[in-house]
Amino acid sequence: MNAVIPDGRPQVDTRVAIGAARTIVVKVGSSSLTTAAGGLDAARLDALVDALAARAETGSNVVLVSSGAIAAGLAPLGLRRRPRDLPTQQAAASVGQQQLAARYADSFSRHGLKVGQVLLTTDDVVRRAHYRNAQRTFARLLHFGVVPVVNENDTVATTEIRFGDNDRLAALVAHLVGADALVLLSDVDALYTGDPRLPDSTAIAEITDPAQLTGIAMDSGSELGTGGMVSKVTAAMIATGAGIPVLLADAAQATTALAGGPGPQNGLQPGPQIGTVFAPALRRTSARLFWLRHAASSSGALALDAGAVAAVTARRKSLLPAGITAVRGDFESGDVVDLLGPEGAVVARGIVGHDAAELPAIIGRHLADLPMEQRREVVHADDLVVVRHPARRGKAPA
Repeated sequence: MNAVIPDGRPQVDTRVAIGAARTIVVKVGSSSLTTAAGGLDAARLDALVDALAARAETGSNVVLVSSGAIAAGLAPLGLRRRPRDLPTQQAAASVGQQQLAARYADSFSRHGLKVGQVLLTTDDVVRRAHYRNAQRTFARLLHFGVVPVVNENDTVATTEIRFGDNDRLAALVAHLVGADALVLLSDVDALYTGDPRLPDSTAIAEITDPAQLTGIAMDSGSELGTGGMVSKVTAAMIATGAGIPVLLADAAQATTALAGGPGPQNGLQPGPQIGTVFAPALRRTSARLFWLRHAASSSGALALDAGAVAAVTARRKSLLPAGITAVRGDFESGDVVDLLGPEGAVVARGIVGHDAAELPAIIGRHLADLPMEQRREVVHADDLVVVRHPARRGKAPA
């Protein structure tokens, strides 16, 4: 019998939920679309599209996040391997993105489906207005029955402003479109207890608690792509934290991974019985707090004493001037800032209510001691989100 979650709805089995998802985001990596020489593998791409089209025909909204632009551009440019320097990567992306988009359009047309290319940069998710505009664009594409094909805009993104890999991008897109499930297709068939090439490593069927990930060895990525198992698990944690179930499976089994649909009969089916599923959190994160935690870029930092850390993280209180020990960065009221504990780790993020220039005169002081016009929170509790996985120790933004 299904349990009941806090808002009164039954808690559905993770695999059942994925099988019955009405809106599903599917991410496929470069290594699952290309030949050993680095060019696009038409047969593998068509097989993926066949699986996506079959799911769309059940009534599901399908969004595809596809890597492969840089890899697709290698062969036309006479390159044997993925370049390490950014200008050559961007040149390959410029050539490859056109080929990739055209190939997807041709393949989906076999099923009478239209595709829309969506190239995103970090600005499209870190800036709140851009984020909402992207939401409206995706909603309209899905309204028209179009399959959005999403990729990072590798041609213009710089080293400093990149998503890093399309796994994280897929998790952000899943929340942005209000997806009911995220499927990560790769060249591995599941998450393993260790290196899958070792005989004593076993596949993990389900992750229900992040604590299960402790001690699991993960790789760093395949040669043609940038996203290894670490990035996939990170993406899964982002999505499940927002209440979205995740399936990690082999792209060669895409048909099985995407079987199902939103009809009432599928809510009674067991869902895909392959790969590793990640159970969602019991509550969906609001779009605003999700954006603040995972998508927004920080403009500076505030160093807190131990008492302030406890107030904002454990008691979920607003941040007051008295608990701040230092101000770092040049920011304005309304910007996003990191909140640092005494040892320099990021413990929370928030939307600051003061300009950086006015804070040095009021930090460490109680509200009652300040002029009336300055008697307000530095970060209000409603504009603050606790970071569950603090960043590694290091310097705060200068």
